Amino acid sequence: MKTGGAGKPGDIRSMEPSEPASNNSEKLVKAEVVDESEAIEVYVMPLKGQVLFPFSLSPLAIEGQENISSIERIVAGNRMIGLFPELPANGDMDMQPDINGIGTNIKQFELDSRKHSQTGVLGRIVKMLRFPDGTVRILVRGIRRLRFISVSSSGKPPAVKAIELPFEKDGGLETVAMAKNAVSQFHEIITSSPYYPEDLRVAVMNVNDNYRLADLIADTLNFRFIEKLAVLSAPTLHSRFQILTILLNREIEIIHLGSKIHSQVSNAMGQSQREYYLREQLKAIKKELGEDTRPPEIAALAERFKKKQLPQKVKEVVDKELERLQVIPQVSAEYNVALTYLNWLADLPWGEYSEDSIDIAEAAKILDKDHYDLKDVKDRILDFLAVLQLKKSSDRKSPILCFVGPPGVGKTSLGQSIARAMNRNFVRMSLGGIRDEAEIRGHRRTYVGSLPGRIIQGVKKAKTANPVFMLDEIDKIGADFRGDPAAALLEVLDPAQNNSFNDHYLEVDFDLSSVLFIATANVTDTIPSALLDRMEMIHLPGYTAIEKIEIARKYLIPRQLRENGLAENRISFAESTLRRLISEYTVEAGVRNLERSIGTICRKFAREIIDKKKPAKGRNQIPAGQLAKYLGPRKIFSDIVSGMASPGVATGMAWTSFGGAIMPVEARKMPGKGGFRMTGSLGDIMKESAEIAFSFIRSNHDKLGISKDVFPKSDFHIHVPDGATPKDGPSAGITMLVAIISLLKGKPVNPRLSMTGEINLQGKLTPVGGIREKVIAALAAGVNEVILPAKNKSDLEKVPDEIKAKIKFHFFSDILSAAKFAVGGDIGSHVVKKRKSGKSPRNHR
Repeated sequence: MKTGGAGKPGDIRSMEPSEPASNNSEKLVKAEVVDESEAIEVYVMPLKGQVLFPFSLSPLAIEGQENISSIERIVAGNRMIGLFPELPANGDMDMQPDINGIGTNIKQFELDSRKHSQTGVLGRIVKMLRFPDGTVRILVRGIRRLRFISVSSSGKPPAVKAIELPFEKDGGLETVAMAKNAVSQFHEIITSSPYYPEDLRVAVMNVNDNYRLADLIADTLNFRFIEKLAVLSAPTLHSRFQILTILLNREIEIIHLGSKIHSQVSNAMGQSQREYYLREQLKAIKKELGEDTRPPEIAALAERFKKKQLPQKVKEVVDKELERLQVIPQVSAEYNVALTYLNWLADLPWGEYSEDSIDIAEAAKILDKDHYDLKDVKDRILDFLAVLQLKKSSDRKSPILCFVGPPGVGKTSLGQSIARAMNRNFVRMSLGGIRDEAEIRGHRRTYVGSLPGRIIQGVKKAKTANPVFMLDEIDKIGADFRGDPAAALLEVLDPAQNNSFNDHYLEVDFDLSSVLFIATANVTDTIPSALLDRMEMIHLPGYTAIEKIEIARKYLIPRQLRENGLAENRISFAESTLRRLISEYTVEAGVRNLERSIGTICRKFAREIIDKKKPAKGRNQIPAGQLAKYLGPRKIFSDIVSGMASPGVATGMAWTSFGGAIMPVEARKMPGKGGFRMTGSLGDIMKESAEIAFSFIRSNHDKLGISKDVFPKSDFHIHVPDGATPKDGPSAGITMLVAIISLLKGKPVNPRLSMTGEINLQGKLTPVGGIREKVIAALAAGVNEVILPAKNKSDLEKVPDEIKAKIKFHFFSDILSAAKFAVGGDIGSHVVKKRKSGKSPRNHR
């Protein structure tokens, strides 16, 4: 321990114990009030983290040449030194202990910018030893307590004036009683704790002085530094024993609690050992009797595996794990890990297949019963059943399908119907928001609480190896630092690889080739191309108003009547009511909001029955005029073509995720310098289409019968209404061109004529998508004639016959012919005949 150095010894009083104080405890306090004139001067050696008591012998380490030189000078003198415990740097009031409410007064003084206790010990250096590393150790014996008065010298080493505190022999009856109790408690601690030698018991029994007894007990036991300092600083022997009594009681409680815990652990270990020996004896008895010596759970597992049609490699793993399980103690944590693993292997449907229903006619009835239309999807499932019928179950490989369509068109429920039609079990797994690859492939068995991935969990839940497995919302998979689930799905959805799918938990191959995977998505843009390539895409378009009416009649209305406690046919909806309900209260490609609106009407009708505003029995029809009563005012205002024709206005058609819509285009010119402006939240592709239309008109003004002088003298403005809605795509090209020609020719376009198609600078009208939805929306808006690109003629096969019967279609391959038909007049007389070259490739954004 570092010291503050040493110096010339001061005047030291006799080291012999003084006469004992009076037996009265009140006089003991007065015994400490010593005349300061009797103070001695002594050199200081701070004690850091250590407390030295009178009559105790303690070794101290001295470091530093200056400190060693100072100690040598003291040893050469009278060997006396003052030892004052140094307080921690965060001292002050934090150092004032309050032991069970007994406050102790640890007064402080500052020396060399460090705080020390005012109560210390006068010590004598008994021996000094030198060591090869250059350090010096001294052996110091405590003599008596010192009380700091003042600093007499701040040099190196510092010196202080201090008063020697007198010895106290007794302290009254209460003090004597506490001393005897302390001896008894000390003996109990020595007896109960294995950390103290028995010699301490003898040493305490031979101490007749209570003053020395208190210091011996405090110095011997493992009290904290602040607690030992509290005993040293206590002003009277009575208060010293009070603190000791509290500390000794605490030590006894700790020892008893430790013994209790040790006893409980020993009992538990003893019970485990007893069970182990009993099991071994039982095993030996069973062996002598010729019975199965395996534990019941292992024997049950072995029986389960015998009934399974396990692949050879899986069987080898199972046999190895069963042998390993028999030698693992049942109390071991590894035993439960191995047992859980084998239970998972036993629960999987190895070679267990449900018998497919290959009656195509019956499957078609089930599909038609559950879903209206969706001809493409139903045909694909019936084709698969036909193939199964020809293979006669020799090859159970199933296709990987992906249903793509807007929300609410029945993708998920269609998967359930397919499972029912094929007599297969159905499992659904939602992929929305999954970001961890382990959700697909599982966790390694080295992790606590590890499990197989959700693919294997789904197969276990299905209890057959050929279920219909629906991967819902595959377009909403995420990825982060834990991996990319979409990449893990590449093996699952690859027919060439999924016959040996390896889950991280199982670590054996499982055949997924017989599982009919059906993925669903709203869009394909967010699906990785590699994953998209592994699936057969089937697009589910939005329903037309006519289809929604049929779906409402066959499925939605009966279901809502049942769910809302109404009898069958209790209320009915006229066709006009359903049409208004679809057009004025819902905007969607599917039928979810339509079903919610029907459910709202049923609930309000049920309340009218309870309120006795309607009879409990009978049949009521909901007229179109009462929709506002049940659903509130009209919520949707659809676009209706205007009956007034105006030059510079043409009607286009657009496709959205909710279906089709009409899109009027307005063109205006004004005096200027040939400027061209476009508004209406148009995207880059749509702006390019407008520029192509304007450039084509300027370059072919003579063929169109338009003066070339109009362009440099005028500014042109194209606007597409509903400016808050973003718009993009090339299909409005023909509409913009016709609007500009109509403006320049001063001839209006028939407002009930709509058009769609992409244009190029060669004058070609090229095909676009979404024809079915666009045509349906055009008819709903009052259009009766439609201009389409010639190459889109085949798309009319997907348009319902009732729609085609009400619209007249005109097909064109060049834009001049289309413009001549739309605007009329003599334009297009110089049209060049269409070349037979194929369509140039286009870049889509």
